Amino acid sequence: MSSSQNDDISSNVLRQMKAGGFDFTRIHPIEFYAVFPDEANARRAAGQFRGESLNAQVHERDDGAWHLELSKVMYATYGGIGDFEERFEQVVSPYGGEVEGWGVKHERPIA
Repeated sequence: MSSSQNDDISSNVLRQMKAGGFDFTRIHPIEFYAVFPDEANARRAAGQFRGESLNAQVHERDDGAWHLELSKVMYATYGGIGDFEERFEQVVSPYGGEVEGWGVKHERPIA
């Protein structure tokens, strides 16, 4: 996926989050996702983020590929997410990984 396409997707997601009442004044665990052809390389990539992530999980998908989910505690800003996603891609690519995007859990206020 091209970086301009990622930028458009991130902009749209952040706008939807704002419309949904997301609290941008707090830090949140932002989850970044990548897929790998094998477990060993997924775990090697995960190890590159020791000390700066909240959590890194590697698990096998139904199709035999390996999924890396890395949670980083940070503010949900366009620049911060974009910068980390770029670094994430630079780390996972040499291990045969492909970035699948990012997400954040949002608790909706009880009405």
